[in-house]
Amino acid sequence: MRVVVIDYNGGNLASAAQAARKAATRKGIEANVVISRDADDILTADRLILPGQGAFADCAQGLGSELRSMLETATANGTPFLGICVGMQLMSDYGLEHGRTEGLGWISGNIRRMDEAASAGLRLPHMGWNTLDFTPGAHLLTDGLTPGNHGYFVHSYALHDGAESDLVATAQYGTQVPAIVARGNRCGTQFHVEKSQDVGLTILGNFLRWTS
Repeated sequence: MRVVVIDYNGGNLASAAQAARKAATRKGIEANVVISRDADDILTADRLILPGQGAFADCAQGLGSELRSMLETATANGTPFLGICVGMQLMSDYGLEHGRTEGLGWISGNIRRMDEAASAGLRLPHMGWNTLDFTPGAHLLTDGLTPGNHGYFVHSYALHDGAESDLVATAQYGTQVPAIVARGNRCGTQFHVEKSQDVGLTILGNFLRWTS
């Protein structure tokens, strides 16, 4: 299996790649995991992973039109895609961090500040471990997990006005926070799977064997 972690001058690339290698080993999957922005690598990959760290606008700018086009082509042809943190947020219609920035438009909704959490007296960024709520068996990405398992979150912005049909798991932080989303062969986690220990490795392993 050829797994490509998208190199767009973003953060967490090496740690995401290392976590994918470890998850593959745990699942008994032979995987060649590389960090690349090369068209040949992206368009022939078996799996694509887009980590994200920092602001929506900066990450979107890092992708640029060329990488956006490659991701659109590859995923339209059926290649499974996993966005992590801001990588998941980029799947939405647009983000409002540092002005309005267009997303990939793969899932409904927009990314805006978690004012509901701030109004409830909670600190932003939402940082640390939080429980995941989901229906067991509803999606392969959560196979082997139990509702109440924890993911590691670091974010002040979240998906709003999304489609209920795209939600795989949620968390609570002053309000319901979309934690895992999926539509077709494109999925994402708001939390950092590469920092979420066994839970994150389980999700990554499920992604490596997932066919939508």
